This record gives sequence, structure tokens and C-alpha cells, in this order.
Amino acid sequence: MEFLQQILIPFFDWELLILVAAGTLAGIFIGAIPGLSVTMAVALLLSLTYSWDMLPALALMLGVYYGGVYGGSRAAILVNIPGSPASVATSLDGFPMSQKGEAGLALFLTTIFSFVGGLVGVLVLASAAPVVASFAVQFANRDYFLLAMLGLLLVGNLSNGTVAKGLFSAGAGIVIGLIGMDPIGGGSRFTFGSLQLMNGVDFIIALLGLFGMSEILYQMRELKRQGKPVEFKKMIIPPLRFILKFLPLSMRVSILGVLTGALPGAGGEIAALLSYDHAKRSTKNPNRPFGEGAHAGVIAPEAGNSAAIGGAMIPMLTLGIPGDAVTAIFIGALFIHGLQPGPMLMAQSGDLFWVMVGSSILANIFLLIFGLMVVSIFIRIVTVPKQILLPIIAVITVIGSYAMNYSLTDVYWMLGFGLIGFFMKVHNFSVAPLVLGIILGPLIDTSFRRAYMSANGSMPDFLTGFVTNPISLILTIVIAFTIFSQTPIYKKVKQKILPKKQQT
Repeated sequence: MEFLQQILIPFFDWELLILVAAGTLAGIFIGAIPGLSVTMAVALLLSLTYSWDMLPALALMLGVYYGGVYGGSRAAILVNIPGSPASVATSLDGFPMSQKGEAGLALFLTTIFSFVGGLVGVLVLASAAPVVASFAVQFANRDYFLLAMLGLLLVGNLSNGTVAKGLFSAGAGIVIGLIGMDPIGGGSRFTFGSLQLMNGVDFIIALLGLFGMSEILYQMRELKRQGKPVEFKKMIIPPLRFILKFLPLSMRVSILGVLTGALPGAGGEIAALLSYDHAKRSTKNPNRPFGEGAHAGVIAPEAGNSAAIGGAMIPMLTLGIPGDAVTAIFIGALFIHGLQPGPMLMAQSGDLFWVMVGSSILANIFLLIFGLMVVSIFIRIVTVPKQILLPIIAVITVIGSYAMNYSLTDVYWMLGFGLIGFFMKVHNFSVAPLVLGIILGPLIDTSFRRAYMSANGSMPDFLTGFVTNPISLILTIVIAFTIFSQTPIYKKVKQKILPKKQQT
């Protein structure tokens, strides 16, 4: 059992133990600050640790990775500003829970089930990395197009108004996401001759505007209408049976998160959205409607995006293909230290693989410990009067948008998205489908066109691939069923077949 000894190295090596702990704690606070992304933090660490030994550098980076993904949900729950794209789904029910005085419970649940999702991701990484990687590498451009379309179909579940409003928002998001230089042809799209638009719209900037600045404007509008401020309930740890009730859901979405994270370029945001959709479809008799503070609505996306970390490391370590932007930086770190990520890594440096697995387990343990310790610190944000809190959030939002590229143009974009988000809130449009469209639009565009070009520009060959390829066929069937499940015919059939108690 040599690999077990290697997994336990970070637990007994004081240097690695301290670095993982420090990285996890720093990642939690970095992720909680809007505008400071995990990718930015890990990239900075790469430049600071290139002269270190391999294991200490990776230990610190892994701690920041896990802590940062988890930390993004803090701001999403407390002030409705997702700290990362993967926390967008968490804000849909997390912030309503905070408004109902249950911020402590929301923070507690996300901590517990982020830990569960993270452990599942690590276990799959350790036990089934080659199998999952061989499955992920079979995804063709057509399959990425179908996966992105499946994600786009979630607008019906993300809309707090009508499905038509959600589709309109998602369509507008796709158009915004296509602004800039065409990645295939090299031409410009929707730039109107402006060089500043050639780089497109950064979806982090859109997040800060649509969730941050718009919420500030909306809360300012509501200040005079509000009575006494929301009082948070005393933090009471729920009983074990309450937590165990959601364990099956967390395990299902964790597996879904691992598989999604293993797809190169999919990322934690798609994993979180798919997990939220699964929770909404499978949860019977939720404590509240989804979008109004459902417990499963914060548990599922957090378990899914944490599990996606382990999934993203699978193609990185076994194939040399980054699962997301952060693992692309990890590949750079391995290259700097003279290692070649890919099929030969586990054969030539198997000890490194198992030490990374052990560091990931340790990072999740520290995530649980620190996450529960700082709940009382974060929850104090809810008690700050809004006359004081809103200006502070506004300053952080402006600084965060400027810090992305040190450009005032990004600040103007953020303010513009803030105004758009404000009017959407006033007229009962959900901003989540708009963000989803901005994120998935480029993936839909490039995947569709590359799939079409791979069929030699033949539409019959392109369409045939949807039924001849097993993965494409399965995704096509899932998309067809998803569309059919929104029709009145399906709802009538469901009412006739299922007993009334099971229709909720």
C-alpha cells in the first residue's frame, strides 16, 4: 500500500500541512471578494512560487483552488454578488435565505456539502481518473454544442418570471457573449469599429454589474419602502438527520459535477447550473419554492462545483488537457518544474499524483474547519445597516471590475450592466439567464461551427452525427426530453399517471 503512504505525506509533513491550511484560508477570503477570481490568485502564486520545490508550490495552489471556489458562495449568499461564475446558481436561493434571516443556515449548509462534493471529486480522481478521462476525451465539438444547449435550456428553471422572459434574457446574453473578435474567422462582431470591443465582454465584469451594482441600485430604491432591517436568526446547527436527508442529492450532483468538470472547458459554472437543475427536478416537497430560499437550492450547486474541481484535474493529470482555467495554470506549474502532464505522468511520477490527492483531501478538511469557524464573521455582514453596507459594496465592485484588466472600460461596462440588471429586476426579469447566455454563447458558437466544418460543410453529414455517435445521441435525447417536459402535453400526462402526492 505504497500509495496510501504517499497520500498521507501532506498530513505529516508540517510544511505541506501549513501551506495547504494557509492556502485554503486565503482562498476562502479571496473567493468571497467580488472581482478577485481564483484564476487570478493561482496565476499570481505561480509567479511567486516558481523557485520553490514542486510539492510545497502545488500544496499552496491546491489550497487556494479549493478555498476560492467555496469562498465565492459567501458573497452570493450575503449580498447577492457571486464571487465567481460557479456561485451564480447558489445566489438564486442563498440570498433569499439570507433575506429571511437564515444566512447562518445557508453558510453552514454550503460548507458541509462543499466538503462532501470536494471529497467525492477527490475520490473519483484517485480511483477512476483514467476511466473518466478516456470518457471525457471522446467528447467531440458536436457534443460540446449539445452540452451547452442543454445548459441553455435551464433558463426555464432559472427564471423568476415567465419562460418567455427567461428565453429573451438568454438570447440577449448570447448576443453579448459574441461581441468581439471571431475566434475562428478572425473578423469582428458587433464591435461597430471600436477597438475596445475587440476583446469582447468579460463575464466576470458582467457578473459584477448584473448582480453587484444592480443589487445596490435596487436596494437603494427599496430603502424608503423597507421597515426594520432583516434580523438574522441565531445560528443553530441543524440535527444530523436534517443533513443526512440531503446526502443522496449531494452524492448525485457530486457525480454530475465530476463528469462535467472532467470535460475540458466546461468548468464549475456549468456543473453548478446542471446540479441546480437536477435538484429542482428531483426534490419533492422542498421547504420553499426554488428561488425563494429552498435548502436544496444552495446545497446542490455547491456540492456540484466543488466536485468539479476533482473532475477538472482528471484530464489535466492523465491527458495533459486542462479542465478549466485554473488547471491550465497547474499545467504551467508542472512544466516549470520539469514534468510533462499526460499519460506518462502517473507512470514516471506516480508519487506526485498521490501527494496531490492527499493535499486535496487535506484542503477539503481545512475548508470544513475554516468554513465553520468563519460563519460568525461572515454573518455579521447581514447586520450592517444598508446605508453603510451599500457604499462599501459599491466601492469593492468598482475596484474589482477595474482590477480585472486595470481598465476604466471595464468599469463602464460594469456600470452599464448594473443599469441593465436594475431595470430587469424592476420588471421581473431574472438576470441569471442573461449571465448564462454570456457564458455559454461563445461555446455554442465555436462548437457548432467546428462541428459543421468537421463534417466538411455537409449539412446531411452534420445532422447524421447526432444519431450515429452514442454520446451525441444520448445528449440529443436528453435535450428532446427537457424540451418536451416543458410542454402542456407532458404536464397533462404527468397529472394522469402520477398520484397527486408525487406531482410536487
